[in-house]
Amino acid sequence: MTMTDARDEVLTTDYQRAVANWWDTRRTDRVNLALGEIDGFYHHHYGVGAVDPSVLEGPAETRDERTLRELHRLEHAQADLLLDHLGPIGPDDSLLDSGSGRGGLSFLANQRFGCRVDGISISRYQVDFATQQAAERGVSDQVSFYFRNMLHSGFADGSKRGIWTDETTMYVDLFEAFAEFSRMLPRGGRYVCITGCYNDSLGEKSDAVNTIDAHYTCRVHPRSRYFAALAANNLVPVNVFDLTDATIPYWELREKSSIATGIEAAFLEGYRERSFQYLLIAADKI
Repeated sequence: MTMTDARDEVLTTDYQRAVANWWDTRRTDRVNLALGEIDGFYHHHYGVGAVDPSVLEGPAETRDERTLRELHRLEHAQADLLLDHLGPIGPDDSLLDSGSGRGGLSFLANQRFGCRVDGISISRYQVDFATQQAAERGVSDQVSFYFRNMLHSGFADGSKRGIWTDETTMYVDLFEAFAEFSRMLPRGGRYVCITGCYNDSLGEKSDAVNTIDAHYTCRVHPRSRYFAALAANNLVPVNVFDLTDATIPYWELREKSSIATGIEAAFLEGYRERSFQYLLIAADKI
């Protein structure tokens, strides 16, 4: 199979091709790279938790360095929170990072649980980057990355004890994605999702959410659609947390940093007015 044939097999719609191209062409984007270079864990998600105010104090010439380290600490806090909700995982289990980016969370999961972790992305660049990271870490036998679509991932029925999506579900149809996750989970397997969603109890998407959609080429879903899609696919929530207040400090700090892109204002507006929410959902397969 040629590279073109493989791409056509993975990316089946114009929208998927546009999303893949968006990520493939952001190779020098400092938002993710600057933070990942601090300790080698490259994340593609945001952060939660209280900010240490001391990072904005002290010598001005090192303030941005302190700010970036604090932003990365908050990213790690978000990653740890997600992993905390996967439930008991043993070394013989297999996990799936669906929308794995440059691989940071996959490596943290392997480090914590000592088990097999597979990551998938529709960005060939991200897959190549994460694969190189696995080789450099010496864990290629335990952590692998694939150029695959989360709607048809290619893994066997019941083969994954746990699956997560971390800020990736806004790029797919939730009913299709959750059907695929349910297929791969055995009874009692766990799916964990952290996502931004719009608050449909207030009506349609706000200006802030529309701005986020346009910036990231994504399609933010209403909160209600997550629970409808879970119920339709035998996935029953066991924990649901509103992380909106917990993520605002990250965005306030990022707005003051050298990696600010201008999109911070839309996130803060949406979160503060509650038209946009940041949720963690953990659900078991029944």
